[in-house]
Amino acid sequence: MNFLNLKLPSLSPAQILVLGFGAIIFFGGFLLMLPIASQDGMYTPFVDALFTATSATCVTGLVVVDTGTHWNLFGQIVIMLLIQIGGLGFMSMASLFAFVFKRKITLKERLVLQEALNQLDIEGVVGLVRKVIFYSFAIEGVGAILYSARFSFDMPFEKAIYFGVFHAVSMFNNAGFDIMGGYVSLTNYVGDWAINLTTCSLIVLGGIGFFVMSDLIEYRNKKRLSLHTKVVLTTTGLLIAIGTIVILIFEYTNTKTMAGLDFQGKFLSALFQSITPRTAGANTLDIGSLRQATQFFIVILMFIGASPGSTGGGIKTTTFATLFGATIAMSQGKQNIVFFRYRLATERILKAITLTLICLFLVVTVTMILCTTERHSFLMVLFEVTSAFATVGLTMGLTTQLTIVGKILIMFMMFIGRLGPLTLAFALKINNEREVIRYPEGRVIIG
Repeated sequence: MNFLNLKLPSLSPAQILVLGFGAIIFFGGFLLMLPIASQDGMYTPFVDALFTATSATCVTGLVVVDTGTHWNLFGQIVIMLLIQIGGLGFMSMASLFAFVFKRKITLKERLVLQEALNQLDIEGVVGLVRKVIFYSFAIEGVGAILYSARFSFDMPFEKAIYFGVFHAVSMFNNAGFDIMGGYVSLTNYVGDWAINLTTCSLIVLGGIGFFVMSDLIEYRNKKRLSLHTKVVLTTTGLLIAIGTIVILIFEYTNTKTMAGLDFQGKFLSALFQSITPRTAGANTLDIGSLRQATQFFIVILMFIGASPGSTGGGIKTTTFATLFGATIAMSQGKQNIVFFRYRLATERILKAITLTLICLFLVVTVTMILCTTERHSFLMVLFEVTSAFATVGLTMGLTTQLTIVGKILIMFMMFIGRLGPLTLAFALKINNEREVIRYPEGRVIIG
């Protein structure tokens, strides 16, 4: 079965992913531009509609118009579907239809799925897709029930159900879209245990990756976890714990954020703001009112991002762990990076370094350009660009003030952040020939 009605053999898996996501974004932008998608029944400027479609498909959450008040039910449902497709990947959604209609998934399509899910080989990739779809819908269903039950105390039951479903899809896919209205996100629930814990759980489950979820669920039978799962869980746990402590310390006496909250509210808000930069985008504190130290710390958390094979972006937790491990090993005079008694291959280390440098170069370059076109503070621009690249969705208030150039560049960063810079580089690569010459080894002085 040919999912995309394209001549798949003539395109690489990376090229198919780029074209597929691009087509979905433009189609979503066209639907959102139509009068039937807006509350006032007027056409939405195409750039704004395309920006929203890009943000939804790339599961980011940055918006130039308020999701809760600008879009009507049709528009919000389009956004929710784009989030679902973008979070799972359009090839996973296409596989769902193949499963329903009992169509065979070809080798070429398995290669595309391997690229989309960031797997090392195609063995078991179809089974993983089945698990991805089942886990996603099951977790979103539970999240929707919990949200609906809580929202039913604040609004009519039918509306509570709709709000529950929308926010469950958005938070599990780490999109950060909300329909509360007024750009307030979840600030009205800053001290609410039900909303905070439900949201944090959905964000973490969506951010650790489907392979890790599968590994954890099958632990009862296997009685062991893979190295990847151990590294992801350890790094994720440490980042959340350290982030909570740092944010709590920085904001504890800030009169614009935490000072007026009791300790429970302070702890919950610190925990939430530690988790949400891992590419989720929702917030319970006003991001623009945070201290600059906190804002810059959140930039670091956003750049690290979620884990491979998840709905999130960033350089990923495993990349960060590899770089940190390389730093420790080199400082101790060791030649190998060892995690849980396993030595990492040199290829993995080089890929982590390459990915980080490319991502850093993109963020720095676009930040410099926007500092010229947007005329806002450096930290505000850096925050926006990093948020877009890491598909987070947090903002200090710049998104709604972006110029046309700014919107285009932020869309570009969201697109790259969702696909991954290496995937885009492979898609644009014309010469796929392998190196046939091996040069003699040379030495340069480092440090």
